[in-house]
Amino acid sequence: MTRPALEVADIFRAHGETYLASHGAATLPQQRKVLRRIAACRTDALGAHLLHCDRCGHEEISYNSCRDRHCPKCQASQAAEWLNGRVADLLPVPEYFHVVFTLPAELAPLALQNKAIVYGLLFKAAWETLSEVAADPKHLGGQIGCHMILHTWGQNLQAHPHVHCVIPGGALAPDRSRWIPCRLGFFLPVAVLSRLFRGKCLALMKAAFREGRLSFHGQLQALADPEAFFGLLSSLRDKKWIVYSKPPFAGPEVVLKYLARYTHRVAISNSRLVSFEDDKVAFRWKDYSDGDREKTMTLDAEEFIRRFLLHVLPRGFVRIRHYGFLCNRSRKTLVPLCRALLGQEPISHDAPPQQPREQQDDPPHSKHIRCPVCNSGRMVVLDYISPLAARKLASLQLATAGSS
Repeated sequence: MTRPALEVADIFRAHGETYLASHGAATLPQQRKVLRRIAACRTDALGAHLLHCDRCGHEEISYNSCRDRHCPKCQASQAAEWLNGRVADLLPVPEYFHVVFTLPAELAPLALQNKAIVYGLLFKAAWETLSEVAADPKHLGGQIGCHMILHTWGQNLQAHPHVHCVIPGGALAPDRSRWIPCRLGFFLPVAVLSRLFRGKCLALMKAAFREGRLSFHGQLQALADPEAFFGLLSSLRDKKWIVYSKPPFAGPEVVLKYLARYTHRVAISNSRLVSFEDDKVAFRWKDYSDGDREKTMTLDAEEFIRRFLLHVLPRGFVRIRHYGFLCNRSRKTLVPLCRALLGQEPISHDAPPQQPREQQDDPPHSKHIRCPVCNSGRMVVLDYISPLAARKLASLQLATAGSS
């Protein structure tokens, strides 16, 4: 895969340590770790692999990946691995639906200071809203299944917490005797979802505050006062909360392509970067308030790093979750039941789907890399190179290049 001309890692390597020197007191340990991992990704700092073509014998050095879930370069292979496990969950329904639940902008600063709590409440409120409305006999009257993915950013890299829900079009009847299909092109009423989501979120926020689970620092210290905090929540009760139902996916194959490129997305991909000159970073973004027009935004390098690090998640926080008949506890029995009720034969697991070329990564997945010389052999790992040896090798290559 061709390396982009400009990467987030280039910016981190050039300005990361300067940023930490200026903002270290406000930078969390997990953020510092992510910054340094991405800067070191696929450099001699992490060691390397010696690759050998199984056909023509060509050999080359491939530096190791950091495998951090926030790294733009490392997400492709992780997405492919995750996706292989989702094939067995697909159902032969006419449509899959895509619903997005968004926290109001007023709560974004609070979410940044309480990521595990607030993002967890967002998941909980979104699922309870979907499952409660779907279970109502006036709508579907059954149990739905849902893949839910947390995104915390907007196109401008500012905080914009929201969850994307991918849902098969229908429900399993309460007695599990039949499949209840959706109306074509319609899942659940968005206005009802929005009102219920608002109520559930506010109730969960109040409970978290009363239980002392929320922290308030800096400009948010005033919200530690109950009157101020409950006043903020009251002001949001009359506001319309955004629940967006996107056009449905036309069948499971389209869902698979969407999940392949969307589940492991990070705050910004390398492909959106335009330039990095005079300590300024330019990148492409869509301005949704201006008819989805694509524009270019330019930020100081340190501001770019600050915005990127806003989206580093707490260690161990799960950002892709499954609910209903798709939850880990139930799907091994309920998904085959749903498939049988829909008249589909059991799916075979003997041949996992091939990774798309754009999702192939460097070692340890080197068996997927085609030889750049003969273009027919596969590159396999011949030896492992330690970081110390990789640094010496890089220095030797640099000196050789300089002398020539």
